[in-house]
Amino acid sequence: MIKFARMHALSIVLTLVLTCSDTCAAGAGGISIRLVPSANKSEEFTFQVTGLSKDVVAKLANTKRTKDEWAKLFSVRVQGASTEAQQSQPALLGAYEIHDDALVFTPRFPLRAGLRYRAVFDPSVFGVAAEEHGLIASAFEIPKKRSTPPTFVAKVYPSVDVLPENQLKFYIHFSAPMRRGESYRHIHLLESSGKEVELPFLELDEELWDADCKRFTLFFDPGRIKRGLKPREEVGPSLEEGKSYMLRIDPTWLDAEGNSLKELYRKSFRVGSPDDHPPDPKSWKIESPRAGTNGPLVVRFPKPMDHALLSRMIWVIDARQTRVAGELSIANKETQWKFTPASSWKAGQFNLVVDAALEDLAGNSIGRPFEVDVFHPIQAATKAKTIEIPFEVGNGH
Repeated sequence: MIKFARMHALSIVLTLVLTCSDTCAAGAGGISIRLVPSANKSEEFTFQVTGLSKDVVAKLANTKRTKDEWAKLFSVRVQGASTEAQQSQPALLGAYEIHDDALVFTPRFPLRAGLRYRAVFDPSVFGVAAEEHGLIASAFEIPKKRSTPPTFVAKVYPSVDVLPENQLKFYIHFSAPMRRGESYRHIHLLESSGKEVELPFLELDEELWDADCKRFTLFFDPGRIKRGLKPREEVGPSLEEGKSYMLRIDPTWLDAEGNSLKELYRKSFRVGSPDDHPPDPKSWKIESPRAGTNGPLVVRFPKPMDHALLSRMIWVIDARQTRVAGELSIANKETQWKFTPASSWKAGQFNLVVDAALEDLAGNSIGRPFEVDVFHPIQAATKAKTIEIPFEVGNGH
């Protein structure tokens, strides 16, 4: 390492993100620069040069120097965007001392969270070990204080633990907004053996987030879902019937504030047979409420449906074709849709309106399976954009 430093005038720069309990260092030839948090004050740090020989420590301790001379030997500056910007930054003010065989610099003012600082130790300034060490520089970043509770994965849909082999997508819900741009590197699909499935998902440059960046839509690669397509024939399906898998989400995924997730997330599930049957509204069971109450209208499905689409593709209208105001909820692992009106039901005829694009877990929409033979396409049984299912609200007892 020493010879290498002589030949290349070595300058080492490490970027280290610290927590208040960390001590990080960078250096060469045994000399290191550390950023050490105070044991008593959470916002106070000291920069320390360690690994100095006893002779060097003695020389530093016994020689009086001005503040400018100390700064030439060991300086800390806010890191600029360029070399020119860096050189124009003034050195931080502070106190120098020798403590426990280390050269310690204590800034006069607290370091600012989110800023990067560059510490430089130049032993050649006063002939200190100049024949053994080149310039040593280290960059440090003070982490921002978290203004909100740690972000975590709140829910992943589908919530069922048995998925069809041709499962189309996952919805990953977070407790707070997330950062865009690095989603796919933090998501893994593992077999029961722990082996990672290679490239199971469709990785889009334009990531699929909702407006609040709290829900991420993760598609399986359609080329490995549809039978007869080259990716599936050459690589195989992402999911195989009869096997167990785990969806793993790394805690290193950053939220919108630049903080890591609270913890690792795992979702285990088994894989059943493919589902090529489109949802059939005729098989749905509707439980009508009673007039004069705010009881819910309940719709039960024979199989789980797409959670996000359920929340916006079914609504209620009255006999005048006016949409009824109210709140909906989805329960029983996406097999139940509930609608509670804002005001009491009135006796009479109503219609449940369903967008024909509503899908099940495999992407089959009403009247059209996702798995369509490209040579013999199946004609959609339903051409209408919406379907209306009448129900009656009676007075009852």
